[in-house]
Order: sequence, then C-alpha cells, then structure tokens
Amino acid sequence: MLRLFRIRGHSLEPEYQPGDFVLASKIPFLFHLPKIGDVIIFKHPEIGNLIKHIENIDPDTDQVIVLGTHPYSVDSRQFGPISRHQILGKVLWHIHPKR
Repeated sequence: MLRLFRIRGHSLEPEYQPGDFVLASKIPFLFHLPKIGDVIIFKHPEIGNLIKHIENIDPDTDQVIVLGTHPYSVDSRQFGPISRHQILGKVLWHIHPKR
C-alpha cells in the first residue's frame, strides 16, 4: 500500500520543498522497525499530517522523537514524542516537480 503526499510546508527544507510529492508506505515497517534517520509521514492529532526525520526511538515506550531541518520546524521540540502508531509510512520516493 502506497500513499502519495504533497509537501506543503518548509519543515525539511532544503531537501523537501513545498510542492514536492512523496510516496510513503507502512510496508517497510512490517519487516523492520523504524530507525533513526528515516523520513516518515505521521498524523499529529491537532496539526494533521507532517513529514519529519526520526531523531530518536525509545523501544521501551514505543515513542519516537521527530525533527525537521528548517529552523522554525514544528516538531518534537514543541509537541514532544509521537507514538509509533501515529506513523502513516516511511518515505520511499521523493518526486521533485520542475522548478
């Protein structure tokens, strides 16, 4: 199962720009646990879908620390860790439209 997402914010600039697309899937996490450095899409209950890098994982509590690369990224520094159950998928493919 693949899902297409459009990047709307600046969270992972300069690598991911507004207007870019990513394909994400949960399938990789059926075979391997998420790991530090993975780029994921997850559902935040108040903000909606977000794209971030995994910075840290607590295996005992199933909590994941996520960070953006943009200085003003809204991430775990503001809202704390997320649950692995919130992860919608691992980014498998990054589509850059013509700029």
